[in-house]
Amino acid sequence: MGLFSKIAEGLRKTRESLSKKFYSLFTGRALDDDFYDELEEVLISGDVGVEASEQIIEELKEACYQQRVSKAEQAKDLFKQIMIDSIDYEIEPYSYPLVILVAGVNGVGKTTAIGKLARYFTNRGKSVVLAAADTFRAAAAEQLEVWAKRSDVRIIKHEEGSDPAAVVFDALSSAKARGTDVVLIDTAGRLQNKKNLMNELGKINKVVEREMPDCDYRTYIVLDATTGQNAVSQVEAFDEIIDVDGIILNKLDGTAKGGVVFAISVERELPVVYVGVGEGVDDLEEFDARDFIQGILEI
Repeated sequence: MGLFSKIAEGLRKTRESLSKKFYSLFTGRALDDDFYDELEEVLISGDVGVEASEQIIEELKEACYQQRVSKAEQAKDLFKQIMIDSIDYEIEPYSYPLVILVAGVNGVGKTTAIGKLARYFTNRGKSVVLAAADTFRAAAAEQLEVWAKRSDVRIIKHEEGSDPAAVVFDALSSAKARGTDVVLIDTAGRLQNKKNLMNELGKINKVVEREMPDCDYRTYIVLDATTGQNAVSQVEAFDEIIDVDGIILNKLDGTAKGGVVFAISVERELPVVYVGVGEGVDDLEEFDARDFIQGILEI
């Protein structure tokens, strides 16, 4: 199955939820206040979010005014392009050695995402080591070890309750000694005690900066697409703790709330970098804004 096919299939529930509404809106209608009010309702119902919906509509009104468009059918392509532009970010290509810190609350599929990332890089000929720095949650390291075996990559882990920064130090030391291309760091998912989590992540950041000052260092947060607007509040919470560079959006294949991509991108000004479109180790795809829009709009 090709890239677009996987994303299109993963977005089936979102498409089924929205396509009839969009089709009805953009057929035989004038671009009047009722049209824009209904369009806003459809966007919000699809978890696009109020702020993002309002921004998209204002841009559509302006584009239609500038191009003297008065009928809904004529506005389809303008609408599609505005949707694409609102979530299309230029992401700097990776350089190596690469360190990726992966954060996210428990239950969003963080460990699964790291396992899929490991396969993503090994499929591209890169060597990978996993740092099991979530030493708080019972069995977190053991679950990560299962994914390490699936992609045949090394894992560095300590006993439960150990210092997460010490795990990261050992993983970076191992990576330097072996010339490893990619270090993937799992982190604790609790947000109940932000101070502890902030301290842990602060120490990890210092270790990375000290031990591999010239590496390409990225921080990603994993979100569960099925949570809809709750995903936006999770981004906000973690962005206060770490400087988030991008989003890994899991479970896109199991939700009709794919519109949350817009809320995240517009409200938090962050790119979705990868999307999970299945349970398999290879079911992680680079996010493509045009493919995404094609996957949810049938107008």
